[in-house]
Amino acid sequence: MEGEHRRWLEVAAAEARAGAVEGGIPIGAALIGADGSVLGRGRNRRVQDDDPSVHGETAAFRAAGRQRGYADTTMVTTLSPCWYCSGLVRQFGIGTVVIGEARNFHGGHDWLAEHGVRIVLLDDPECARMMSEFITAHPRLWHEDIGEAD
Repeated sequence: MEGEHRRWLEVAAAEARAGAVEGGIPIGAALIGADGSVLGRGRNRRVQDDDPSVHGETAAFRAAGRQRGYADTTMVTTLSPCWYCSGLVRQFGIGTVVIGEARNFHGGHDWLAEHGVRIVLLDDPECARMMSEFITAHPRLWHEDIGEAD
């Protein structure tokens, strides 16, 4: 199963890398169907779209389109989901969240686990490096993204 999770994480990581090239925050995500297919993929586009609601997970969720249910889906994200994105997972009953890393930001994944969401934390070195380099280079933008702007 870990091999499958790593393949899915590569979809999210490709989105994160694309976001960084565009001048945005390097966080990517994908919503995976029960059969392992990619239903939707996306990246944080807060900077590019001047829209604070476009996080990686919300972009992937929107790109997937309407589903009859979400219990058998998996949200794959390069970074531990913030409270906003954790709320999306709970609201729609997404059954599993695969996380690239939580070293740079420990979002709401413990809360999700407490509410029955299966959490898989991969601790991926590339995801951790992407975020740590971004945070070092753009601390004000990072703090704005996580709601801690000065």
